[in-house]
Parts: sequence; C-alpha cells; structure tokens
Amino acid sequence: MERAVWRILADVPDPEIPVLSVVELGIIRHVRIAEGRVTVGVSPTYTGCPATEVIARSIEARLQAEGYENSKVEPVLSPPWTSDWLTESARIKLEEYGIAPPAHAVSNPKHLFREPKVACPRCSSMQTAKVSEFASTPCKALYRCSSCLEPFEYFKCI
Repeated sequence: MERAVWRILADVPDPEIPVLSVVELGIIRHVRIAEGRVTVGVSPTYTGCPATEVIARSIEARLQAEGYENSKVEPVLSPPWTSDWLTESARIKLEEYGIAPPAHAVSNPKHLFREPKVACPRCSSMQTAKVSEFASTPCKALYRCSSCLEPFEYFKCI
C-alpha cells in the first residue's frame, strides 16, 4: 500500500515547476499508513514558501481521488529541505525546462560563500552572469548568458 502512495505522489507536480513531481523535488519525507489513515510528511523548500499550502492541498486531493479518503499532509521542518535532495531526474528535467539546476552540493558549505559558475541550460555556455538574486520565486536567481544572450533562471543551492 505504501508503494502505491509513493507512485501517486510521483505524479503530483510542483505548482511552481510543473515538470517536477513533489517526489523528484525531494520534499516528501515519509509516507505512513496506520489504522487506514495515510499520512504524508512534506518539507517546504524554504520557510514561508507560498507553494507549501498548494502542494499540501494537491497531495490530499490526489490521494482522495485515488481512494485514500482518510489522508493527511503534515509539515516536516527538521531537518530542513536542501537542494541536495533533488533527484537526478529532477536536475535533468530542470535543465530541459530551461532552469539551471543547483551548481554545487549544499553539503559542501565552501561553495555557499562564493558566486557559483552556472552553465546556461540552453547552450551550455559557462559565460553567464547573475542579473538578479531573485527570479520568479525566491528559490531561483535570474541569470543571463553572454553566448546565446538568453535570460534563464538558476535554482539556488539551498
């Protein structure tokens, strides 16, 4: 039964980056089934993320549509989510979608104190520059490629 729930969750898209599922994003911390109730633990990508409530409602609606009427989403704040939890398929999908994936692992903090070298997701050039610390969402920065001249978003190392 738990595997079935994980398969369902793998089809729930992130509302801000719809090519990624909540599983690929790495925010699903656990699935617990007890006494007929499904509980899904979800970590927000960062404190105050506006998508958190939308994600919880999407998960509950999808589970109910699949027959899990007695389901609940609970927040999991510790440990905090990190971009290291993105799956390899998520990193590939981000790039295909036009968003540069995180350049470094957060588990190596020395990278967090210097500007990352970010490859353009369109032409793979390393001749890129940050235009703004924030893009369409606070977890992304806005960059521009000097080679193809296209702007693009970079998913920050969080």
